[in-house]
Amino acid sequence: MSERRALVVEDSLLILIGLEMLLESHEVAIVGPASTLAETLVLVGQGGFDIAILDINLHNELSYPAADQLLERGIPFIFTTGYTTGSMPPRFKDTMCIQKPYGPDALMVMVEQAFSQARA
Repeated sequence: MSERRALVVEDSLLILIGLEMLLESHEVAIVGPASTLAETLVLVGQGGFDIAILDINLHNELSYPAADQLLERGIPFIFTTGYTTGSMPPRFKDTMCIQKPYGPDALMVMVEQAFSQARA
């Protein structure tokens, strides 16, 4: 089986540590992580990952510009947020999104779905 790689974008250190441990326990290699929009845009530009997990709010900046680039490249991604999703731009209406705090099983269902989309 080829290595599965996920770009991880999260600005909360505690959430990031748990997320990294969860992904690594499911044999997912981490790209990044990034905690700012600027870092995220650099990593998206470099590529080298199959899917992305994006925190929407990064130190009061929205990750939507990175999400737009992922959409353009056809790379599946999952939004994570501690806020309601009702104010998301319409272009992201079909994007997978999970609210914090999320359970590991629920997130991994989405991660596996994203990897399936990446292979399609």
